[in-house]
Amino acid sequence: MENAVTVLVAIDGPAGSGKSSVSRAAADRLGFGILDTGAAYRALAWAALRTGTDLDDSQAITDLLAAWAYEITLRGEQRVTVRLPDPEAGRLSETVDVTAEIRDPGISAQVSRVSKHPAVRVSLNAMFRRIVAESGLPGVVIEGRDITTVVAPDAPVRILMTASPEVRAQRRAGELPGASREDVLADILARDAKDALVVDFVNPAPGVSLVDTSDFDFEQSVQAVIDIVRGAQGAAAGEETQ
Repeated sequence: MENAVTVLVAIDGPAGSGKSSVSRAAADRLGFGILDTGAAYRALAWAALRTGTDLDDSQAITDLLAAWAYEITLRGEQRVTVRLPDPEAGRLSETVDVTAEIRDPGISAQVSRVSKHPAVRVSLNAMFRRIVAESGLPGVVIEGRDITTVVAPDAPVRILMTASPEVRAQRRAGELPGASREDVLADILARDAKDALVVDFVNPAPGVSLVDTSDFDFEQSVQAVIDIVRGAQGAAAGEETQ
């Protein structure tokens, strides 16, 4: 991947592994940007619903992707904005801030309907690479699904962050008022089984560092990521002086 950043950090991991919160904290302390790829899928689902586009129609969703304008802030408070095609005016609509709306459970329930289309994933992966390349930042942490193997397989730092299902269930139950640990664990095991059909969240791919946060608290998890990044930076600096 050709880009202007000094370091690209790619982080994968299953639900509840802590990758989102840890990635954001590590990026902030390193002075890097953070790219949440899941936000784009959520925004696309929102855009499809807003424009009356059939979420199950691959071509229709791909056409929407080609016509919309999407932006996400990489530093500071995350903001996600979208401009939709306006057929009557022959141009894009005014910018809409969808930061809060895309986190609505109703949107979350529709994300899988747009992410299932291979052409959509290809288009969004290209968009993610472009966002990183044009960021102008010293580094970007990019987290989400298929990041270390598909979106940024050539990133100088690639991390698979995981934790045992029991630990992940405990963390998620604490975030969901009224949810029992047993119910959350059942959901996680079911999702793990589904994920295992398309992605390996147990064994890191060649060149990918494994960070198992099962016995780590939040600060230890963040530090583990920072140590890997700084180790890679040190190794790169050493190679340049040889």
